[in-house]
Amino acid sequence: MAASGLRNAVRRLTVAALAASLMGGCALVGPDFTRPNAPAKSHWVRAAVAAHDQYAGVSEQREPSVEWWRRLNDPVLNQLVSMAYQQNLTLQIAGLRIIEARAQLGIVIGDQYPQTQKVGAGYKHESVSKNIGILKDIDKFIAIDPTFQTWSTGFDAGWELDIWGQVRRGIEAATANLVAQIADYDDVLVTVTGDVATAYVTIREIQEELALARRNVNAQTDSLRITELRFKNGVTTELDVDEATALLNNTKAQIPALESDLGKAKNALAVLLGVPPGQIDGMVDRPGAIPRPPAEVGIGIPADLLRRRPDIRAAEMRAAAQSAQIGVAKADLYPQFGITGQIGFKATDLSDLFTGKSLTGLINPGITWNFLNYGRIRNNVRVQDARYQALIVNYQQTVLKAYGEVENALTAFLKAKQQALYLSRAVEASRKASRVATQQYKDGTADYTRVLNTQTTLLRSEQRLAAVRADVVVNLIAVYKGLGGGWQPANQRPFVKQATRDQMAARTNWGRILDEDAITPDERALQPPPSPRSNPRRFQPADW
Repeated sequence: MAASGLRNAVRRLTVAALAASLMGGCALVGPDFTRPNAPAKSHWVRAAVAAHDQYAGVSEQREPSVEWWRRLNDPVLNQLVSMAYQQNLTLQIAGLRIIEARAQLGIVIGDQYPQTQKVGAGYKHESVSKNIGILKDIDKFIAIDPTFQTWSTGFDAGWELDIWGQVRRGIEAATANLVAQIADYDDVLVTVTGDVATAYVTIREIQEELALARRNVNAQTDSLRITELRFKNGVTTELDVDEATALLNNTKAQIPALESDLGKAKNALAVLLGVPPGQIDGMVDRPGAIPRPPAEVGIGIPADLLRRRPDIRAAEMRAAAQSAQIGVAKADLYPQFGITGQIGFKATDLSDLFTGKSLTGLINPGITWNFLNYGRIRNNVRVQDARYQALIVNYQQTVLKAYGEVENALTAFLKAKQQALYLSRAVEASRKASRVATQQYKDGTADYTRVLNTQTTLLRSEQRLAAVRADVVVNLIAVYKGLGGGWQPANQRPFVKQATRDQMAARTNWGRILDEDAITPDERALQPPPSPRSNPRRFQPADW
């Protein structure tokens, strides 16, 4: 009967605790997060004004391509970006931070349940002195056994009820942090794809400059032979030979420097791909030109930037996590309700341990209130609020910085296109001038100074055109990076590659945290975490 009554009491107390905790959802303290106001912008560099040549080919009516590098129509670049997705080490670190954030979320979810649980068993053997207390008198008349033994087993638990939403605000903060880490991953993805494309364009630019230098070496070698022949025939002076020799060797001197720069660019690309230097030489040494930009570039409107830029999303989620921390701090201002309990068995003989008469238990509901906190709790709330306000300002600054990056890249792209147009005309004219001057020198109607000047101008113009053509593409890459290109809201790629997950699973029991299928739709779509106030009765399952 006693055992049945104790079990009923424990059952009633458990139900009452659950009800109190669920009803406590209505008393959620702290602010609910809303997206901070951001500076507004209507148009990009008047990109919609198509009447001016410098704005031609830029459209606000089309969204930028997610896989923008494919619009450059370069199979080698496509392959390099794919390798970076699989092997870039910085991207792998960002993926592992997502795994860490999931585990941190699991920790705070566990605080919804009894915070302490303990199962124990014990045996005690004790011998009491016969020369103390009543035993000393009794022992004169009756022989007693002064030894005692006790067998025990039981379960202890302690549960601080989440009346004011402290735990739920902690879950909200951890969820926002998880989404922020996913946004950081996508931000790294944007940076990596842009850096890979830029490094590849740099390699192609240097290769083209090397080809130009070698072609000019051949042309200048021919000019040197002509001057030497004319000098031997007494048609000209040794000065022409010296000038031709100086020009040829100055051009030759450019080749080692360019080859050194090419090696550095290849090594930088190898690091981005997570491979040793030299491993990608076979791919990039194949003949290839500097990629050409598409005829039309879709950039969308500035308002779309808030949705596309992962760093803006990450700044928003960090503000959301800090907003929840205000509620966590405020909960300490109110009394905390808790329940501790114990149920088990105690008996002198082991054979009697698990019988009804050996059942024992303890129920201890309590309340604590740190009301004499000398302002420490209130000042902690103020600290959390100040940090939240700073993150709001950081969010706004991130938006402004994003606007500036896109504006700068877009302006540089459009102006580089103009510059490339002018330089292409200059190169065409320089080639013609060089041919005419060389022919006139052969005919004896012009001196070698004119040949020297035209060949020098041609080389410089060709090199500048190659550099500017590369600048056009690099600035277009910067435009796409600024617009947040290179990631997908429903990113289907695994954050951590399978080999790494297998290695981690062999070392530690990760449950479902390493399972990519366990990612929630909110994580995939980078949605803000729901406020506990919107669904106060929902308990999230713990990850065992």
